[in-house]
Amino acid sequence: MMTGEEYKKSLFDGRATYFAGEKVDDLPGHPILGSSVQKAADGYDWMIAHSVNGESPLKAIPTNGEELRQKVDLVHQSGMISHVTYTSIMTLETVAGRIKDTAPQYIEPMKAFIEEAQRRDIRITQCITDAKGDRSRPPGKQDDPDAYVHVVSRQSDGVVIRGAKLHITGASLGHELMTIPTKAMKAGEEDYAIAAMIPVNAPGVKIINTSYAPRHHDLRDFPVSGADNYPEGFVIFDDVFVPNDRIFLNGEVSQASVFAHSLGLWERLGGLSGLADGADLLVGLAQLIAEANGLAGEAHIKEKISEMIIHATVVRACLEACLTHAEVGPFGAAFPNELYTNAGKYTGAANFNLMVRHVHDIAGGAIVTAPAIADFENPDVGHLARKYMAGRSDVDGEYRTRLFHTIRDLTADAYGGWQLVTNIQAGGGLYAQRIVTRKHYDLDRAKAMALAAAGLGENPNH
Repeated sequence: MMTGEEYKKSLFDGRATYFAGEKVDDLPGHPILGSSVQKAADGYDWMIAHSVNGESPLKAIPTNGEELRQKVDLVHQSGMISHVTYTSIMTLETVAGRIKDTAPQYIEPMKAFIEEAQRRDIRITQCITDAKGDRSRPPGKQDDPDAYVHVVSRQSDGVVIRGAKLHITGASLGHELMTIPTKAMKAGEEDYAIAAMIPVNAPGVKIINTSYAPRHHDLRDFPVSGADNYPEGFVIFDDVFVPNDRIFLNGEVSQASVFAHSLGLWERLGGLSGLADGADLLVGLAQLIAEANGLAGEAHIKEKISEMIIHATVVRACLEACLTHAEVGPFGAAFPNELYTNAGKYTGAANFNLMVRHVHDIAGGAIVTAPAIADFENPDVGHLARKYMAGRSDVDGEYRTRLFHTIRDLTADAYGGWQLVTNIQAGGGLYAQRIVTRKHYDLDRAKAMALAAAGLGENPNH
């Protein structure tokens, strides 16, 4: 297993990564991206501390619902980069089970890569969303053919690809980029039906990073994002060569959507788990700030918090249901129930804005106007800030301010804006979750129940 320090050293591999217009040669030492590297390194050391017989907890593939539940908890505790690595591995396992009869030639390369990744203890991120150009047109009819990642030349030993993938969390922090089609492809779009595993430091790979990490000297005012932030990568493939043994799909348009659907399932499971924890956190913050403001007993405040509690409970129930009703694929790997996963992710994301609105309504304007923690330490105004930020006589001004800072950082600042968008878009957006939920819901059973209730029998005349 790789240690955190070994992981940091592994990033000095010639990768071309950029931030704020400048090339970054020292990721661990970078003033903004360095904290993300440290979180990933801490995840490596956490894995060692929780290893089983000297092996990483990421290595074992779950074979039933209980093992899957343990893995979900495990990867969340070990950090984002470990989580996306696990999601990538499980995506390949899911794809392998779904293409075993239609494209069996790719199963061996995928299995071989999984074994290699586990042996090397590397980290993987997923590249799925293309630049897309004119979104009213399919890939093959774009003004610029590079709007979707595609093959520009085929050789006996591999292919050369060109294009870009957007919104790739932690792209610069991993070792491999799992690059897959973003959607279903049609005849004539064979060059766009390409799936492969590409090293981050492969010639021609360039990553432009953005980050919601706070640009502030005192991170006490950013209790959430100051301690836990990750860059988003704009991954460019500028004529990148991919050898045959790293290719998992090469022109089979009928199989292109399998990759997106498989990744979507695992991304939505991760999103659902995060939304469940996040909903409970918002309930706790709402209750604490209501108490600090002296309004916890007000009827309209209790009503809002009750609605938040119901929301949190329903989202958590969907998470429990998708794990309890986990299914096992043809190669023995367990995966979450698609109906409950998608319904839960949709419910959590679609109602997130309302839950945040309740917190803002309960807390008040000090969410965005409360003084900095350093102001409480100023000899001229510190005692005054503490005095006027106090609530009831037993509520300290700094305590109440720290609650405001947490709510602001979580919901009303750079991280809050990132979370607002990603809760909706991660895993394919709400529309995709509606489609999959409808696909897996037993509509025939519901219709039969309705016919029986109406006394129309099973085959009524129309």
